[in-house]
Amino acid sequence: MTRYQARLEAAKRRGQKQADDFNALHPVGTPVMAYPLTRPGVNEHFFKELDTVTRTPAWILGDGSPVVSVEGYAGGIHLSHVDVKQVAS
Repeated sequence: MTRYQARLEAAKRRGQKQADDFNALHPVGTPVMAYPLTRPGVNEHFFKELDTVTRTPAWILGDGSPVVSVEGYAGGIHLSHVDVKQVAS
């Protein structure tokens, strides 16, 4: 195995753990605030905020990035750009 392959496999393991942890705590339909392009304060030209819910379980991309789909946006959003909303009980 090359060094590149080893790094890729490690990234996939980390990403899969993040996706699995997210899925264990947050089922499909969980209310979230999602930032598809960039988080607040990083680049206001690309900033978009979605008050939405998850529509799929989280999964990983080929490079190991953990993503989830939300209502109102096509494609996956990196988990680092998704904030779970606290629901009042």
